[in-house]
Amino acid sequence: MSPRPASGRCGRAAGRRAGWLAVSAFVLLAVLTLWVTRTPGHLLPTDASLHSWSVAHRPAPAAASARAVTDTGTGVIPYAALLTVGMYVGRTAHRRCGVALALMLCLGAGQALRYAAMSLVARQRPPVGDWAAHASGWSFPSGHTTTAAMTAALVIAALSLGSRRAPRIAVVLIGSWGVAVGLTRVYLGVHWFTDVLAGWLFAIGWVCLVVWAYLRWAPSSVRREP
Repeated sequence: MSPRPASGRCGRAAGRRAGWLAVSAFVLLAVLTLWVTRTPGHLLPTDASLHSWSVAHRPAPAAASARAVTDTGTGVIPYAALLTVGMYVGRTAHRRCGVALALMLCLGAGQALRYAAMSLVARQRPPVGDWAAHASGWSFPSGHTTTAAMTAALVIAALSLGSRRAPRIAVVLIGSWGVAVGLTRVYLGVHWFTDVLAGWLFAIGWVCLVVWAYLRWAPSSVRREP
């Protein structure tokens, strides 16, 4: 019996890493959620200090710039980004449409799960008087943060596993954008830092779970081994 090719072993190893990352992120998210919900007033010391600093160091130009960044983390922009990368990495027109649709479905499912978690925790936002941007709904995990981080992670995963790669600088910029959107939510006073941290953990866990499932079950004819 002939040995399996090295690419197959590499794919299984990448799948195991993604699976462990997903488990680790969700465990940390569970610990953070318990910590927040069991703390009186649902407010941790780091949350209060970072919120106070943001409110005290927020000149109008900086706030306007933060709003411009934060607005890219919701609405049509994340879906347009996934549609674009799906069209980029696919080998054929049929494959491009399939990848784009799969990426957008993964984002939509992640958003739905995040919303369910937010409704269960039902954490209050910072005081309205400290807001420098519009916000609605409960606070934990942050919706803008989760959506932007999931979008960035899905784009990077698609570029890593697809038939066409992007320059490393592009990957760094995409990841930096995903982080920046979350930080603007704290800076604009509409979220506590642990809301943002929870959003990052949720996004990492969800996208790594998707990558694990893809590497485990997708036929080799539709994927490129990492």
